[in-house]
Amino acid sequence: MIKAVAFDMDGLMFDTEDTYWKAASALLGKRGHIYTDELCHAVMGRPPKACFELFKETFGFPEPWQDLQRESEDFFLQFLDDGYSMMPGLPELLEYLDRHNIPKGICTSSSVRVVSEVLRRKDLDKRFHFILTAEDISQGKPHPEIYWKAAKQFGIPSDEMLVLEDSTAGIQAAANAGAVGAAVRAKHNAHCLFTEAALIADSLNDPKIKALF
Repeated sequence: MIKAVAFDMDGLMFDTEDTYWKAASALLGKRGHIYTDELCHAVMGRPPKACFELFKETFGFPEPWQDLQRESEDFFLQFLDDGYSMMPGLPELLEYLDRHNIPKGICTSSSVRVVSEVLRRKDLDKRFHFILTAEDISQGKPHPEIYWKAAKQFGIPSDEMLVLEDSTAGIQAAANAGAVGAAVRAKHNAHCLFTEAALIADSLNDPKIKALF
């Protein structure tokens, strides 16, 4: 029986993938490079260290990965002003969980700086029991550490926790943690097979998700 829900954030709760694309394009474009679909797929769902070390390896950038992260986040927060929306079904699912007293947390590969701003602008920063970010773990998705920690925060075995994800790395992390991983389809993950997902939902308001409770 599912007793709690762990949400990924970017691309799952919010349609911020275009914002990340703009930020990465600005970062690389400033250095004479182009952000491609291949790179985007390689870093989707991964923590900042893995993403920017891949950029360094691919393009030979001399800067520490932390400097690239900071610059990219500056661009991201700037482009966030253009606006972004909640993913379809998020308000309805949050209301359903609140109505049934089902605890919920956020487990994201993004930084505290980004998470705080994204949630604040949609007035959702107080709706969750806890938030785990890239700063709370030493090994990012697809390693299960973040979902092990989430289950511990909820005080339940990991197999009683539903994980909602939009990336292959996130679904792998959920499976590796022994949790029930549900992949939610969207435009940016249409190429993903999600072979390790317990189920694949069309949106956050898909009846298949609620049927798990």
